Amino acid sequence: MGMTMTQKIIAAHAGLDKVEAGQLVMAKVDLVLGNDITAPVAVKNFEAAGFDSVFDKTKIALVMDHFTPNKDIKAAEQCKQVREFAKKYGIVNFFDTGCVGVEHALLPEKGLVTTGDLVVGADSHTCTYGALGAFSTGVGSTDIAAAMKMGKLWFKVPSAIRFILKGKPSKWVGGKDVILHIIGLIGVDGALYKSMEFTGEGLKNLTMEDRLCMANMAIEAGGKNGIFEVDDLTLEYAKEHAAKPVTVYKADEDAEYERTIEIDLSEVKPTVAFPHLPENAHTIDDVGDIKIDQVVIGSCTNGRIEDLRIAADILKGKTVHPDVRCIIIPATQKIWLQAVEEGLAKIFVEANCAFSTPTCGPCLGGHMGILAAGERCVATTNRNFVGRMGHVDSEVYLASPAVAAASALAGKIAGPED
Repeated sequence: MGMTMTQKIIAAHAGLDKVEAGQLVMAKVDLVLGNDITAPVAVKNFEAAGFDSVFDKTKIALVMDHFTPNKDIKAAEQCKQVREFAKKYGIVNFFDTGCVGVEHALLPEKGLVTTGDLVVGADSHTCTYGALGAFSTGVGSTDIAAAMKMGKLWFKVPSAIRFILKGKPSKWVGGKDVILHIIGLIGVDGALYKSMEFTGEGLKNLTMEDRLCMANMAIEAGGKNGIFEVDDLTLEYAKEHAAKPVTVYKADEDAEYERTIEIDLSEVKPTVAFPHLPENAHTIDDVGDIKIDQVVIGSCTNGRIEDLRIAADILKGKTVHPDVRCIIIPATQKIWLQAVEEGLAKIFVEANCAFSTPTCGPCLGGHMGILAAGERCVATTNRNFVGRMGHVDSEVYLASPAVAAASALAGKIAGPED
């Protein structure tokens, strides 16, 4: 029996000719990632273990993105701890306020992760980089401490589910709608510790932003990782961003999958995940009349330039409903600058939106958009658990940038007009 893409990447990094689902292997990593919440724990464990050096100062990325600019004293202390660690060990890829971005948008943009890589991060949405044909997954902070020292970790080889995509999405339907549709179909544990492998002729109709969004939310179906078959778009992106040569891994024709699911992209409608699970998916036709208090457009899921362009297209020349607070958060400094130079920021400000510096901010209930009891928010983020964005009696509805922008105008959950 052959191997899946993920299994091939793990085998190569473990120095093995073949691996099988369930096998435990020690594999080398190409990049180790930590942020301002998880890296302090890793630093503490690193020091407690008596480590006095890192395996490669160019293959560690520390991104101060969740609570920055520092929202309080605790956040400032955590960033200071990581800042001092980075300086002590000469960590090249340390990103702080002014040069920071939401980590899972920043690293692909900087070319620090690319096709064929094996990446680990102390953040569950590290699976984002599978959009580039990499194996990337979230691990614990103790694992990150070990990886920073040794440059390798133990992995249990995952089994896989294959998603064959066909057709072309309708106008206003993007990667967010597709992944919410899939999670609604299989559930939040439907891919538990499995690789979600995306392939099919429909890939050509998904942008890199679509793919990054979908891979990002593989974890919301319980996936160990999400990974896309490498095509010309992948290689074009890698050529533009990555400074190193890439390795393309292709699944064997006789690779073993636990399930194969076909998705016709032309049949996917704008989709909204109701509280309090991403699997609680409803098409825009079935939403009903749900008034909202806030809209957040941004995050590692939908804070890229294409997402902002879509939102601006809908908001241009209009103003946000007077009962709604609309917060726009570009995912990186580069995207922020693009939004300014393209006139998107002007559109947002004239529509009465708040236009923020890059930060995770409200996505995890951090800052810059916390909800009060009873408030509802439509967000382009990735999770809508109880209390995720503030009070336990608030509600978060997950949606695409198009639906979020249309909802901000309507004062209720609404789809964009054709």
